[in-house]
Amino acid sequence: MNQHYLMNTKEKPHSCEVCEKPHSCDVCGKTFSLKKILNLHYLTHTKEKPHSCEVCGKAFSQPNSLNLHYLTHTKEKPHSCEVCGKAFSQKNNLNSHYLTHTKEKPHSCEVCGKAFSQKINLNSHYLTHTKEKPHSCDVCGKTFSLKKNLNLHYLTHTKEKPHSCEVCGKAFSRKSSLNLHYFIHTKEKPHSCEVCGKAFSRKNNLNVHFRKHRKEKPHSAEALVKRFQ
Repeated sequence: MNQHYLMNTKEKPHSCEVCEKPHSCDVCGKTFSLKKILNLHYLTHTKEKPHSCEVCGKAFSQPNSLNLHYLTHTKEKPHSCEVCGKAFSQKNNLNSHYLTHTKEKPHSCEVCGKAFSQKINLNSHYLTHTKEKPHSCDVCGKTFSLKKNLNLHYLTHTKEKPHSCEVCGKAFSRKSSLNLHYFIHTKEKPHSCEVCGKAFSRKNNLNVHFRKHRKEKPHSAEALVKRFQ
């Protein structure tokens, strides 16, 4: 009963007078407000993973991580965006998604100042400055700065094409290639030239086209811009 009362009142009667986190890790010194959270933290040092998935056998150190993992099997996406309706299995992914609507980019690079909406993207960006490529291919030895790029690279060896078009059945190794392919069916051309207004389905085709304007006389492109303003 006392424990239940404390959970609802949020009281911490036995907390440190200085930091309110009386339980410290003997390994790294990190402090916690509750002993049970400290015990969970210890698993990050011992590498123990006592919670395993009954479906695929994948193991986790913490029970909440296992619960989130189960959503990958059930395909449940209980968290939906109030703006566009897109659904997510995890609340933190939904929160990150909201930034695409607000255009906020709270995470900025200390080296070049480039800003990102998500911390994970900032961390990946730092590798462009350090030139680190910690992920290497077991087959050919090629290295990558991002694990996801390594995973995509593996498909060049396995020849797998897990992403198929629902319209014509054509398969692709990358989801991004499938998304670009759909423009063939929808006839969408979301990338338009700011100089002459010509539209393209792919951003790289727009970039190639734009170089043609750059090769023209310096004032000719400016004249075209004024014409379309």
